[in-house]
Amino acid sequence: MEQERGVGVTGYSPEAELPAEQPAEQPRVAALGGGQGLSASLSALRRLTTELTAVVTVADDGGSSGRLRSELGVLPPGDLRKALAALCGDDDWGRTWSEVIQQRFSSNGALHGHAVGNLLIVALWEKLGDPVAALDWVGRLLNVQGRVLPMSAVPLDIEALVRGHDPARPCDITAVRGQASVAVTPGTVQSIKLLPELPPAVPEAVAAVRAADWVVLGPGSWFTSVLPHLLVPELAKALSDTRARRLLTLNLAPQPGETEGFTPQRHLEVIADHAPGLAVDAILVDERAVTGGAFGVADLSGLEKAAARMGAALVLDQVAADDGTPRHDPELLAAAYDRIFRTHGRIGPWR
Repeated sequence: MEQERGVGVTGYSPEAELPAEQPAEQPRVAALGGGQGLSASLSALRRLTTELTAVVTVADDGGSSGRLRSELGVLPPGDLRKALAALCGDDDWGRTWSEVIQQRFSSNGALHGHAVGNLLIVALWEKLGDPVAALDWVGRLLNVQGRVLPMSAVPLDIEALVRGHDPARPCDITAVRGQASVAVTPGTVQSIKLLPELPPAVPEAVAAVRAADWVVLGPGSWFTSVLPHLLVPELAKALSDTRARRLLTLNLAPQPGETEGFTPQRHLEVIADHAPGLAVDAILVDERAVTGGAFGVADLSGLEKAAARMGAALVLDQVAADDGTPRHDPELLAAAYDRIFRTHGRIGPWR
């Protein structure tokens, strides 16, 4: 069995650097996800292209986002804010605004825990009455590289079926509702659905997926950030119909609660279970994570077969930070994305 290492013929080289100059024609990329996982992907992708659209899940019901959603009936702004922060430039303007919108109030009053960016986004939503236009305005203020869109214009809830949610009844299946609860649930998540079911997609998000050269899904919380996009019918159809190539980025470790005890292969099986018709072109996996890292020593043969069942090539590379945390290094991840984009081209099937 042979997996691709770093995609190139000579394999991964830790000395490899990004090209000094970007190609004249930049790839159009749609990145799907939410939370810290999407932020990691965006931080890498913005090093490669300005033709970048983030399509963000809108099911968060915890923290500042949950409070604003409950009080005002708005979309949860937190994951959208994080995506905007990740796309801020590296100049003084970008760094300052990135820090400002991420800043949280600390007090004994009602503002405690609210992020400045959440309030700014919600204020523009109320002012303009259009979630997409408001996010575009925030993007212009921050001078972001790319665009941030919600995957749906209505707030969503996630309901998971969990085996062993009650430790005293390990075989029972329990319905657990709410992103914040699903993310930390005891037991094993079997499947999820969105409420309301069959939610409408934001048209601009659908258009971005259809117009892309590459669609990048993951990394991120598997059940609450990655999978929800596949359960929005118009987005799912766009993912199926698009001429773009599809790249799935695997996490660096199981997530306590949500994917506790999951193998890398199980992560892929969950995707296939929820979107059986989804074809993927490449699956990017951190080599160290599956050869004695957070996943232990993975069954690489089984992982490659699971990838092949999705129509994908398994790409092993080094994309994790060197500090021992399950965190993607933006430079390494950008270099891995760049190798995949360049090696396999941009448009049309290659599997």
